[in-house]
Amino acid sequence: MATSSTTFSHFLPHSISLSLSKPKLHFKTIQPIRATISSNLSDPLVLQIAETFEDSLSLSSSTTTPSLQKLRDTSSQSILSLSWPTVKDEPFRFTDTSFIKTCEIKPVSSIPIPSSSIPSELNDTQFANLVIVDGHVVSSYKISEFPKGVFVGSVNDIDSEVIKKRVFEFVSDFQDGDLFWSLNGIGAPDFTVVYVPSDCKVEMPLHFTFFSSESGDIGSKVLPVSNPRVLVLVEKGGEIEIIEEYFGADENQCYWVNSAMEVLIGEGGKVTHSYIQRQGPNSAHTKWTFVRQEAASTYKVVEISTGGTLSRHNLHVQQVGPDTVTEFSTFHLCVNDQTQDLHSRLVLDHPGGTSQQLHKCIVAHSSGKVVFDGNVKVNRYAQKTDAGQLTRSLLLEPRASVNLKPNLQIIADDVKCSHGAAISDLEADQLFYFRARGIDSKTARKALVLSFGAEVMNQLPHKSLRLKIEDHVKNLLTPVL
Repeated sequence: MATSSTTFSHFLPHSISLSLSKPKLHFKTIQPIRATISSNLSDPLVLQIAETFEDSLSLSSSTTTPSLQKLRDTSSQSILSLSWPTVKDEPFRFTDTSFIKTCEIKPVSSIPIPSSSIPSELNDTQFANLVIVDGHVVSSYKISEFPKGVFVGSVNDIDSEVIKKRVFEFVSDFQDGDLFWSLNGIGAPDFTVVYVPSDCKVEMPLHFTFFSSESGDIGSKVLPVSNPRVLVLVEKGGEIEIIEEYFGADENQCYWVNSAMEVLIGEGGKVTHSYIQRQGPNSAHTKWTFVRQEAASTYKVVEISTGGTLSRHNLHVQQVGPDTVTEFSTFHLCVNDQTQDLHSRLVLDHPGGTSQQLHKCIVAHSSGKVVFDGNVKVNRYAQKTDAGQLTRSLLLEPRASVNLKPNLQIIADDVKCSHGAAISDLEADQLFYFRARGIDSKTARKALVLSFGAEVMNQLPHKSLRLKIEDHVKNLLTPVL
């Protein structure tokens, strides 16, 4: 929570002390003394990016609500001790972020584009739809049909004091994010709020459509960046289904989407989450999802990630009550020189929690790489926990690579936990089964590869969505099979 004053003295040498009368941390104020700050406490590149974000937001005429100010304050304080990640840092050991670091990072315009400039395909949905361009809500569809008491929209448009209070209480509640989480908090021009009151079941799915309006030409080294953010707050007994989809741009354009979503589920609540990432092939996509589950709540996520030259998803789930249910199903596809990275973490602190995680990936390019680091931590009081984790990888090229780290940390002594990992090309006996029935090897290989990913894609909750994603995956795989 923001305080009336902020002091930097604990970040600086004893001979330098700086105090600000406002809660917001201004990075321009830090600039003159940057050289005196210890290098292990601040990274000049990180401070420069943060200052650039702040400058871009200062051009906006939009009001800053207390919740948005709290988000920026918290993020500003945390970023002083963060540095740009390298392969020497364990969480990024197999993920090279130099594609972003070596570019000229340029925040997108802080003024939202008019709805008339939105590509028509973004509004093509049978569900309630919210189009978010560069972090701004620019159009909505069927939102008015939601039950009374449900709010979906910009934090600036909340008129209920109850909702304002709840949003302020929980926004930026997660304190273990990395650099990209903090940069999103500083650079978000606005954030979208989804509020579901107690015992309210939203029958119609809510479809978020994210799009970036600005991009740089390949070779220009200019990388426009947007910071969309969403807060989902489901009160006791509430239920909602969310579809989060990121669209790409022209293959000759490059851009960076640094996104974050917080999901807070009250006692007995349920959130079903579909996350689809199909950005342009020359983009960077960094994503944080933080989920907090109270007693007897349910969170299920299905992820399909195929786009970007660099894509990283940090998925952190905290079970803070007994009898919670968590399910992860993820599918990553690499058909180009690209990196797909999933770092998931599930923390169980109470008895009776259950979780199941299935991670599958296909690497169909000699320079393609998939990274999976899945951590399940079962703490002392999380007795009667039932947790399973399985990752399976299909490598279709000799030099394709996958780096897997499924792991369980168990302190409780009355649990049922398992994990496993498998990496291979297509097995000879599988191909033989098809060939023995008169099916040629090319057709057999294609059928086996597509069915490998179908196990996850079939868990998408709607047929129209499944068919769309299946066609998308087939189109990507056709040239390489």
